[in-house]
Amino acid sequence: MFEFYAYLLAAVIAIGIPTWYILRNVHHTRNAQARLKESSEKGLLDPISLHPIIDPARCIGTAACVSACPEGEILGVLNGKATLVSPTKCIGHGACEDTCPVDAVSLVFGTERRGVELPYVKENFETNVNGIFIAGELGGMGLIRNATTQGKQAVDFINNSQRTGKKGVLDVVIVGAGPAGLAASLQAMKQKLSFVTLEQDTFGGTVLNYPRQKLVMTQPMEIPLYGKVKCREVLKEELLDLWSDIIQKTGLEIQSKEKVEAIERPNGCFRIRSSKEEYLAQNIVIAIGRTGTPRKLGVAGEDSSKVAYRLLEPEQYAGKKLLVVVGGDSAVEAALSLAEQKETRVCLSYRKNVFGRIKEKNERRLEQAVKSRCVHVLYESHVTEICPEKVYLDHKGKRVSVANDFVFIFAGGVLPTRFLEEMGISIVKKFGER
Repeated sequence: MFEFYAYLLAAVIAIGIPTWYILRNVHHTRNAQARLKESSEKGLLDPISLHPIIDPARCIGTAACVSACPEGEILGVLNGKATLVSPTKCIGHGACEDTCPVDAVSLVFGTERRGVELPYVKENFETNVNGIFIAGELGGMGLIRNATTQGKQAVDFINNSQRTGKKGVLDVVIVGAGPAGLAASLQAMKQKLSFVTLEQDTFGGTVLNYPRQKLVMTQPMEIPLYGKVKCREVLKEELLDLWSDIIQKTGLEIQSKEKVEAIERPNGCFRIRSSKEEYLAQNIVIAIGRTGTPRKLGVAGEDSSKVAYRLLEPEQYAGKKLLVVVGGDSAVEAALSLAEQKETRVCLSYRKNVFGRIKEKNERRLEQAVKSRCVHVLYESHVTEICPEKVYLDHKGKRVSVANDFVFIFAGGVLPTRFLEEMGISIVKKFGER
């Protein structure tokens, strides 16, 4: 009798496990096919910026990359190979690349059809101008952990090969005090380099301009002189508090409200002229981000005082008629924050018929806000004129007007091309390249 049950158990295992595995794969394949079909029907097949590509010759279909993605449902397995099924929702975490056991996943910028303009940087984050390094969002790495890593690595290279040793000449000037600039500064402290950190506003960089209570995605990271930070999802205020604590405990000094106005290289070292001082340095790390200069719509009335390009205090707009224009997550989050204020009327204008690059959480929140009539969305629309008491839009080919008190424009930032080119830094357009 014991032998019978032993054989029965062995048979169940022999048949059951493969059956379970096959059924699970069928389920996952159908989900991936459905997501890819939806992306195709909505015209959402072009990734926004940094994203994975999969080498089918190497991929063995383990689905490790699918499970590792913090955003979820970006990748799927089709025909035994990993496939990008929700391209526009990818924000370049890189967990897929790190997890792949056979190195079949690579992160690239742009696609064969849609190029992305970026400053030229080498693997050590040095530009084509020797001694000038770019770290973080400006180089295409907007995620906090990636920006932090780049800032540290750029300074490590400087420490190992390009310290000055000249009297009156700093080893490095760090421009910007966002995640990349703070990490570079702390690493310079750790390596005992002579340096100064210049910030035209105050520490925080792009994060400082986020709306209040915005949820910020990050990953565990090692902060020089501070230790490991394990947070994955934090609010804007919590992240700023963390950086404030880091600055206080390490004694890092930041020259706030000091904007860099010119960079020259007259005698082998750089002369950096700011709004307050002049510095000589052997190296420069630029960590200023891409959103310092907002992209404008170029329409009549845009220079009005009722137009803003960021939202910091939603409460002050209670009871107002508001229009939020363009953008992805930033625009949606701003519209949702404004809709939470008492008696606001929020209209969201978007140029396409479906949002192509917002997180699933924001998509669900927006759907609920539309259902409850907290937010009204005008798809396939664009602003044509901004007037004191109304805004005119082209909505599916028809001219419409919306009663309005304030307009918020989230069209992204303009690459500081002139600033970079004046230093001799090349701008390249990448079509599916790293």
